[in-house]
Amino acid sequence: QVQLVESGGGLVQPGGSLRLSCAASGAVSHINAMGWYRQTPGKQRELVARVSSRRGTQYVDSVKGRFTISRDNVANTVDLQMTSLKPEDTAVYYCYAADGMFEYWGQGTQVTVDS
Repeated sequence: QVQLVESGGGLVQPGGSLRLSCAASGAVSHINAMGWYRQTPGKQRELVARVSSRRGTQYVDSVKGRFTISRDNVANTVDLQMTSLKPEDTAVYYCYAADGMFEYWGQGTQVTVDS
């Protein structure tokens, strides 16, 4: 089992920046992918950014050039630096990890972009 604990998030004005952090614990040695997804009410959870041993780094088109994902394999953390935030980035952001057999999710952290 892998446990994921997120931090960061909150309220920010359009054009502002936020940093999300996620720390993994437990059976971390088998993790081969970590990343961030987001979800808004009534919509499916969508990939924001992910780093995996198989597919490298992926971003959803809407955040390319604005968000940067970074993974520390030693500390077992994954961060998401978000810049130039837009109201449409408002969502609950979930940390994600996978080990080839199971997927794991954090509890979610709210990001609200509003003036």
